[in-house]
Amino acid sequence: MMALTKDFKDTIQARAQRDPAFRKALLQEGVEYLLSGDVDTGKAVLRDYINATIGFEELSRVFDKSSKSLMRMFGPKGNPQASNLFAVIGYLQEQEGIHLEVKARKVA
Repeated sequence: MMALTKDFKDTIQARAQRDPAFRKALLQEGVEYLLSGDVDTGKAVLRDYINATIGFEELSRVFDKSSKSLMRMFGPKGNPQASNLFAVIGYLQEQEGIHLEVKARKVA
């Protein structure tokens, strides 16, 4: 996976701050990657979402965990416990004012 440049991250953050539909799509995309089994990409997208919205400092206050621990959780080598991961996803949905649902569909 290629590292993202600061300009790209700033672009994501600026767009997320001005475009609620983009924020929601970013959160949804991260969860969809996780559910499809692409955990590394899912964590990366959720990390971008967190950085572009509430930030890891705010998340650390909510979950009473260090921001560095949370950043590692969503980092390339992070291996979050399911309970922690789903707690964060639940909180992010609540903050965004959405509820993501899983729908079953047949695959070819």
